[in-house]
Amino acid sequence: MDMQTDQDVWEKGRDLSTAEISDALDYFRLPGSALGIGHIVGPKKIFGPAFTVRFAPVDSAKPGTVGDYLDTIPTGTVAVLDNAGRPDCTVWGGIMSQVAANRGIGGTVVNGVCRDTAEAEDVGYPLYAAGRFMRTGKDRVQVDAVGEPVTLGGVRVCPRDLVVADADGVVVVPAARTLEVLKRALSMSEVEKRIVKAALSGMKLAEARRQFGYHTLQRAPEAK
Repeated sequence: MDMQTDQDVWEKGRDLSTAEISDALDYFRLPGSALGIGHIVGPKKIFGPAFTVRFAPVDSAKPGTVGDYLDTIPTGTVAVLDNAGRPDCTVWGGIMSQVAANRGIGGTVVNGVCRDTAEAEDVGYPLYAAGRFMRTGKDRVQVDAVGEPVTLGGVRVCPRDLVVADADGVVVVPAARTLEVLKRALSMSEVEKRIVKAALSGMKLAEARRQFGYHTLQRAPEAK
């Protein structure tokens, strides 16, 4: 596949839903569906490479900061924050949302909770998390690592992995497998469109599904 074609797949992939990408991940027997992480506020679409941050309980002997890493996040990337799923303190708030929106960061996904959601909504910043809670993470947690693998809803996320989010949740595609997963998802999406077209034209849905192989679309090749 040449470079132009790769770019074409990437751009077309932006229109895919998390459900379509999840099915493609199933086809390759890859994990990637982040359980319990959903839309909080802002646009219901995220599509971009991951910038990973992991938090840990504050070290009283050598305390660190909660959010200064924001200065190093490249435009268009997605901040993936792993606060171990903690529901009792936040690692993303209003200042972060406003600055991130101004700098063109692609969105934030939190394995844990966030706050100041009205401010994210006001600036149109996409924010996904396990929930929302008002208590600060300052003096409770601190940045433990930046640019290392993290966990998001039971899924391992590495820097540059593709993060896609919509109204149904969040999926993560390993960076090394992104193009083949997107290609498969696009192919499956076209088949599903043919099924709908056939059914709306009068064909029985069961027959349309059988004719186009709906029930085995996401099944791994060796399992068919």
